[in-house]
Amino acid sequence: MKQSFVFALAMAFVTACSTAPHRQNHTSSESSPETVLVTYRVKPGKEQQLAATLSRAWDIYRKERLVFAQPHVIIREREEGDKHRFIEIFTWVNHDAPDHAPDSVKNIWDQMQLVCETRDGHKGLEGGEVEILVPKASN
Repeated sequence: MKQSFVFALAMAFVTACSTAPHRQNHTSSESSPETVLVTYRVKPGKEQQLAATLSRAWDIYRKERLVFAQPHVIIREREEGDKHRFIEIFTWVNHDAPDHAPDSVKNIWDQMQLVCETRDGHKGLEGGEVEILVPKASN
């Protein structure tokens, strides 16, 4: 996963995963879809702000046609004390999408960074490519 994506990324949020994205035949890994899991370690008291920011981010991603509508899942997990982390799963239309994001996306990523914190040796925002096993992706 490219550095710019890991640091800039942060979108997440509250829709259920019902189907895998439609996949087309692609000639290179850069043009193939990329499903990612992003973890946001939100600062205490900033949970609603992050949720709202993630919702705006999703609207921007869809408007810019950077992501597939499904899957899109956001969950919130309570950690010790009053700390939470959000976890988001979604699929970029291709591997290059986050690396060539428009300014509107970069600006919302900056807003996400502001409400997240480093915790237990982990960055405020971390992400990476994952593979959906169930429901099985269809080609």
